[in-house]
Amino acid sequence: MSLAEIVLWRALRKQQTGFKFRKQHPAGDFSLDFACLKARLAIEVDGEAHDRGTNPARDEARDEWLANQGFRTLRIPAREVLADVNAVVTHILNHCQPQSSPARGGGPRAQRVVEGLARSPEQPLHQPSAGPPPPAGEDL
Repeated sequence: MSLAEIVLWRALRKQQTGFKFRKQHPAGDFSLDFACLKARLAIEVDGEAHDRGTNPARDEARDEWLANQGFRTLRIPAREVLADVNAVVTHILNHCQPQSSPARGGGPRAQRVVEGLARSPEQPLHQPSAGPPPPAGEDL
């Protein structure tokens, strides 16, 4: 984990809001920085390396795959985590709240959040070989 991810993880663990977060959560061929299964939200902390080479295309493919699994993706620049982790946690918790009418399909992406689509039954988000299943109430 990067420094920004460690700082964010420590802050998320302190929250007592009813939302549980998992770090380095396996999802298909990917490993998510953080996931809130109850809110169906993937949280990615992006350092400057995410803007180099093929990384932007790979990130977009990951976001699309997650959307097809019914997850929204929230991308947060690492510099924002290091500058004000409390504001970042508040932002994340706001995105964990139920969406009143989630947009479906390929509309505009507000605040780099990808709105979820229906989950594909042939590819579950959790892979049994990658560890134990989520606790009751957090399963997909």
